[in-house]
Amino acid sequence: MSLKKGSFHGDPNIGLFAFATDKYLFAADDSIHADNLKVPVVASTISGTQLCGMFAVGNSHGIILPVMADKLEIKRICTQMKKIGVNVLCLDSKQNAMGNMMLCNDKGALVSPELKCYKKNIEACLKVPVTFGKLLDLDIVGSVCLATNKGFLLNMHAGDDDFELVKKVLGTDGDIGTINFGGQFVRTGLVANTSGAIAGSRTSGPELSRIEESLGFI
Repeated sequence: MSLKKGSFHGDPNIGLFAFATDKYLFAADDSIHADNLKVPVVASTISGTQLCGMFAVGNSHGIILPVMADKLEIKRICTQMKKIGVNVLCLDSKQNAMGNMMLCNDKGALVSPELKCYKKNIEACLKVPVTFGKLLDLDIVGSVCLATNKGFLLNMHAGDDDFELVKKVLGTDGDIGTINFGGQFVRTGLVANTSGAIAGSRTSGPELSRIEESLGFI
């Protein structure tokens, strides 16, 4: 089954604790039942917290960590990522919630204007062109949209300009919707790649159908 519901230790906001690419699932531990994603788990905390989906971001080519990650965590992540050929960048920025500040797949990245000075670093790590912009007039572009290489799910209140920007930058089509029975910050309740997706346990049937269609599973 490509799409299923799940939680992280009972919390339906699964996207706060993990994210997936077509090469790995990054999470604090291996408790997420993610067989449908068909990728290995890279496990580590970030600054001692389990909020890996909020503090880190990445695609199949690289992962970007905040400066708050400690040396042992960075070493652990680098060791695991080296085995699968993934770049690791620790971004020395006052912004620590990298998962909120960037939206990316293997074709492009939409990044908050607050990180403009790191353009070359981000492009070198993720190996994709970077575009700076906002969604719904918010800098936290990574929290209002979840994207894979086959599609994206965008906040239901996004305008046409927002939709077209994501479509152009990421090179794929998608749709608008909600998660976890009306949640508008869709990234917080969804973990997905091109093989499958795990939606928060409170996600309704109609929301699941919208997710399946927007991410290209049907």
